[in-house]
Amino acid sequence: MATEPLRTDAVAELPVSLADVRAAAARIGKSIVRTPTLLSQTLSKMTGATVYLKFENLQFTAAYKERGALNTLLQLPESARETGVIAASAGNHAQGLAYHGARLGIPVTIVMPRTTPTVKVMQTESHGATVVLEGETFDAAYAHARKLEGERGLTFIHPFDQESIIAGQGTVGLEMLEDVPEIDTLVIPIGGGGLISGIGVAARGLKPDIGLVGVQAELYPSMFNRMKQTDLPCEGDTLAEGIAVKQPGDLTSRFVQALVDDIVLVDERTLEEAVSLFLQIEKTVVEGGGAAGLAALIAHPERFRGKTVGIVLSGGNIDTRLLANVLLRDLARSGRLARVRVRLQDRPGALYNVVRIFGEQQVNIIEIYHQRIFTSLPAKGLITEIECETRDRAHLDRLVDALRIGGGYEVGLVELD
Repeated sequence: MATEPLRTDAVAELPVSLADVRAAAARIGKSIVRTPTLLSQTLSKMTGATVYLKFENLQFTAAYKERGALNTLLQLPESARETGVIAASAGNHAQGLAYHGARLGIPVTIVMPRTTPTVKVMQTESHGATVVLEGETFDAAYAHARKLEGERGLTFIHPFDQESIIAGQGTVGLEMLEDVPEIDTLVIPIGGGGLISGIGVAARGLKPDIGLVGVQAELYPSMFNRMKQTDLPCEGDTLAEGIAVKQPGDLTSRFVQALVDDIVLVDERTLEEAVSLFLQIEKTVVEGGGAAGLAALIAHPERFRGKTVGIVLSGGNIDTRLLANVLLRDLARSGRLARVRVRLQDRPGALYNVVRIFGEQQVNIIEIYHQRIFTSLPAKGLITEIECETRDRAHLDRLVDALRIGGGYEVGLVELD
């Protein structure tokens, strides 16, 4: 990892420079949204840092990935434009490449695993790309894409481990520091490493002493492992699927080694909290990987307190059902949504008396579940679970006290992990 003073010799040897990033900005500027970098007063107050947000979820394809894709497409020789390009991706790289390929009249083929959600396949096809489903994993899809590259004479465009991709992604950092030069720390999500590599080049070129911290999901600490020589497992169902990369790039690893101060890990609960906060506070939809920067501030507040921090909302492509689950789980953890388990006697009026207490406490009942059969209670006993809505944790605690102390009931809460 980079140390103080910054190793300028290592930076000078990198194959992408600030001039390359500036050239990319000029090249793609007319076709990319210059997304705003805005101060979040509420998140600043919550975290103790001065927090600026770069809204890359406002790109047409809702992710920064189209910057690198377009920069690469615009530099293709005419022969490659006519034959077409190919990539392996099940996410934002596929859509960025497909959209700008269609705009430029360049045929685009995307190889996706067969397990890719139908909505992602449809979105990519809607931009005019040819989608090939192959294999059960990304590695299998990647291998097939490289095979088709040779068979069909297509040009392969890597999602992160390619110089033109890195230069294009670096335009995010260029814009952030042009708009808010007082930013002294950047907190950037890492999957394969393309975004932080490009931003690192731009940031170090403009402001050599700036802090640069990468963020990975605890379940996929691939770049963390490589930089710190650890062997943490890389697997599991993460909300941050856009940065769930098992093998970081060899090229991007060189950039991270030379440019990045440190990498921190964030757990799933904190990622969920960050996604929820963005929707509640900023009224913006962010995918799990796009929320990683805020998750880092929540998980490591002492590290960033008092600093002027720039965060990239790198993407907003999240399944609506998954988003609904994240929001409901956050309500449950905060006490605003709860399931209260009450032990009753199976006799007339028993449920009425419980419901009366809910009414007295001004708690809204959403659902009631009775369990008489699958329980170890005596035959005349039953368990009722009442899903309800409260104002906050203190309001929920008052309800539980009223049931337990005032009503004499045996009460418990069905808690989330």
